[in-house]
Amino acid sequence: MKIMITGAHGMLGRTLTRRLKEHELLGVDIDHFDITNPNAVREAVSRFSPETVIHCAAMTAVDDCQTNEDAAWDVNVNGTANIADACESVGAKLIAISTDYVFSGDSDRPYNELDTTGPHTVYGMTKMLGEMAAVKYCPNSTIVRIAWLYGPGGPSFVHTMMRLAKEGISPLKVVDDQIGNPTSTEAVADHIKLLLKHPEITGPVHLTCEGHATWCQFAAEIFRLIGSDCVPLPCSTSEFQRPAPRPANSQLDNTMLNKHNIPPMPHWRRALEEFFQENPNG
Repeated sequence: MKIMITGAHGMLGRTLTRRLKEHELLGVDIDHFDITNPNAVREAVSRFSPETVIHCAAMTAVDDCQTNEDAAWDVNVNGTANIADACESVGAKLIAISTDYVFSGDSDRPYNELDTTGPHTVYGMTKMLGEMAAVKYCPNSTIVRIAWLYGPGGPSFVHTMMRLAKEGISPLKVVDDQIGNPTSTEAVADHIKLLLKHPEITGPVHLTCEGHATWCQFAAEIFRLIGSDCVPLPCSTSEFQRPAPRPANSQLDNTMLNKHNIPPMPHWRRALEEFFQENPNG
């Protein structure tokens, strides 16, 4: 299969490039591929003529999006619309990567794919509108929502905790009133490979590891696995004031995997253990 990966130099893009080597790949990123330029996008997609485009490119720095709304809109909304339009023009399948931030985070249960979105941040709003643009301009789109992502080379929460542990900062305050699904890029990439075998699946599909944790619990497991005696000290979100509010509940339920008889994602603890076995230095 001919597959184009946007944002190929990012954490997920790098993992996908490595895990999809059996296919004919074209990885593009901001240094030579501006998704906000519709003519350039259409020309590049037309020239390669992929069967599938995996759209990872995005402005993902939540606080930067909050303080630079125009840039976030241009990349996450207009950029995704450009990619979707180009996919439709060559008859390509679009797999667009999205986020838990499209939800409010106020629910008392995990969000499934049929739940109504309602973001509280500029990042979440632009990603939600990007989802809508993908489906509008390329009906043959699958929207893959992920959360609390980490992977080889980072940057991620895992890499930050490893660095702080190495610096000997202990006890270390870590937020304990936000809950989500720590998820590895390896698990996401493996399940995207499965989705490639099911081109009939469209709409949102959640791909987060099973089980849940708070950031503090996540940190404690990281420290245990790397053999650090660093102690995570639970604290509240209010102790870390940031430009963009963080969702209290980022849990996603992978309902569509079960509906389509696709194997479940691995439990987050097992995925994290395998990550350190394969990447002891992160």
